[in-house]
Amino acid sequence: MQNKQPMTNQSAKDSIRTIITAIRSEEKILRAKYAVLAHQNMLGMVLMLVSLGALIGLGSLYYMTMIPAWLCIVLAAMVTSISHELEHDLIHNQYFAKNRWVQNFMMLTVWIMRPNTVNPWFRRKIHLQHHIVSGTDQDLEERLVGNGIKNPFLRALVIVDGLLGLLINSKRFSKEIKNFSFSRVFNAGFPITTSYFIVLYSVIGFHLADLFLPVAANAPAWALSVMNVFEFLMVVLVVPNIIRSSSLNFVTSSMHYYGGVNNVFEQTHVLTSRLFIPFHLFCFNFGKTHTIHHYVPNQPFYIRQLISDKINEVMKQQGVRFNDFASLKNANAYPSS
Repeated sequence: MQNKQPMTNQSAKDSIRTIITAIRSEEKILRAKYAVLAHQNMLGMVLMLVSLGALIGLGSLYYMTMIPAWLCIVLAAMVTSISHELEHDLIHNQYFAKNRWVQNFMMLTVWIMRPNTVNPWFRRKIHLQHHIVSGTDQDLEERLVGNGIKNPFLRALVIVDGLLGLLINSKRFSKEIKNFSFSRVFNAGFPITTSYFIVLYSVIGFHLADLFLPVAANAPAWALSVMNVFEFLMVVLVVPNIIRSSSLNFVTSSMHYYGGVNNVFEQTHVLTSRLFIPFHLFCFNFGKTHTIHHYVPNQPFYIRQLISDKINEVMKQQGVRFNDFASLKNANAYPSS
C-alpha cells in the first residue's frame, strides 16, 4: 500500500533523519559483529580480483568449448554486475581513497569489465552531480539511461543502446542541461567504450551483410580472423554487458523519479516486486538496495545488501514508496498526492 498522504517539508525532514539514523545504526551493528568489515580496502580489492578472475575463467572455459555460449553469457553478465557495484563504490572513494594509484588501477579494471560505459572518472563527475540534482532535468546520469522518457519505444532504445540514446537525445540535452556537451560525453568512452561499439556494430553489420551477400565466403583470411576474435568478445564481454546494462538501466530508470522532486525522500522508490527478479540477477539487486544509497552515499555496496531487509522495513514505515509502477505512465514524475 502506497502512502497517499501529502508530506510536509518538516515531516519529510523527520523521515529522512529517521532513515539515515537507522542505516547508520544497522551498519554500526554489522561492523561490530564482523571484524573483517574493517578491512574495507582489502575487501574491495579481493572482490575485484575474484570477479575479474571469474570473468577470465568463463572466457577460458568458453574458448576451450567446455561451456556453451549461452551459459558463458549469463554467468558473465552476473559477474560484471559486481564490477558495476565496485565502480560505484570507487566513485564514492570507498576503496583506497588515500592511494590514488591503486584506486585508479581498480577503476580501469572495472571499466574494462564493463566496456559499454563511459570512463569511471567522468562518471564520477556526473554521478556526484546526480546526488545533488536527482529528479530534475539537470540529472544527466539518469537521463542518459531513460529516466523521464514517456515514449516506451524510445525509452527501450535508450535503455539497451546508450550510444543511440545519446545521439537521439543530444539536441534536447543541449537545450535543457547546463554545460552539456555531446563531444565530452562521447569522448569519455574512448578508447574502451569506442572499441566496444566497434566490435558490436562490426559483428552485426557482418552478419546482416552475409544474409544477402556471400561476405564470409569471399572475405580475406585476415578479416575472418578479426571477426572470429570479435565474435569471441561478443560472447565473453559484449552481450553479457548488454544484458547487465539493460537490466540496470531498466531498474534504475524505473525507480528514480523525474519531476516534482524536492528532497531525498522523493528521489526514489524501492523495487521489491517479483517482476524485477530477472533484472535484479544482472544488476546485483539494485532496485531493492539503491534507495539506501541515496540516504547514506558513503557506504560499500555489500553493507547495503546486508542491511536492506531491515532498512526497507524502516523506509516503508516512514512512507517511502515501494513498487510505484504508476509513475512510469507519467514519465517517472513524483506523485503530487
